[in-house]
Amino acid sequence: MKGCKTVTTPLVTGEKYKKEDGSDKVDGSIYRSLIGSLLYLTATRQDIMFATSLLSRFMQSLCQVHYEAAKRSLRYLRGTKGFEIWYKATNDAKLVGYTDNDWAGSVDDMKSTSGLLYHLAQ
Repeated sequence: MKGCKTVTTPLVTGEKYKKEDGSDKVDGSIYRSLIGSLLYLTATRQDIMFATSLLSRFMQSLCQVHYEAAKRSLRYLRGTKGFEIWYKATNDAKLVGYTDNDWAGSVDDMKSTSGLLYHLAQ
């Protein structure tokens, strides 16, 4: 990943992923390890939560396209590794929330994917 080309989004915008898309099957242990690592990172990198939860649906029936999408998330992380969360001492902080969802976005079973983020802001 050292010399990889970085991307600005963890997933391709507007891409719909299916369980069976006709591409080659890949080794499930590598994919599960990658998704597990991405899930671990979501504790401090909430910006990849939506992509990671979407890609975790394909643990049982993964294809090359799912693996490439997960690798894209790594390329996104590579390009944003310098991003920081900076907290400033203040008395007027307020709770701000953001949501993202893909209502019935799964082509296979019409399941939705949601993401929530809350933080203290000025």
